[in-house]
Amino acid sequence: MNPTTLPSRTDDVDAIVTAWHRERPDLDLAPLHVLSRVTRLARRLDQARREAFAGLGLEIWEFDVLSALRRTGAPYRLSPGQLLDATLVTSGTMTNRVDRLSERGLVRRLPSPRDRRGVLVELTPAGAQCVDGALAALLEQERAILAVLSPHDQEQLADALRTLHTALG
Repeated sequence: MNPTTLPSRTDDVDAIVTAWHRERPDLDLAPLHVLSRVTRLARRLDQARREAFAGLGLEIWEFDVLSALRRTGAPYRLSPGQLLDATLVTSGTMTNRVDRLSERGLVRRLPSPRDRRGVLVELTPAGAQCVDGALAALLEQERAILAVLSPHDQEQLADALRTLHTALG
């Protein structure tokens, strides 16, 4: 896209790219058109998640842990290592998170049947109810956000983002 000829609909990223083109016409600014929008959308999506979960008294990180457990299927148990892989946090952070969720009665620790020193983290019925409500609230928010795109455009966007995501590993 030529930064000097803006499309009929513009946004703040177009203004940023235009300003950079004025200051640095020697650079190919094409990546900014995509990735600056992804960054800005990610911030707005985080805010939408916070709003969706606020009514349930849930933080985003709590949803991440609870949903990792819920997605495993009955009996909704994972080892701390599996939770680390699912949520991409450090072991110290995960210990703190499990402690806090346990205090709220949303998860419980069980001894591992395979390793006397190991534990499993299990979703409680209250945790399952909480995460199910949070998912419904999140999907309502996300449907509203995506409503400006046709189903075909949503599918194309998902495919393009999948391609980029898998390429990054």
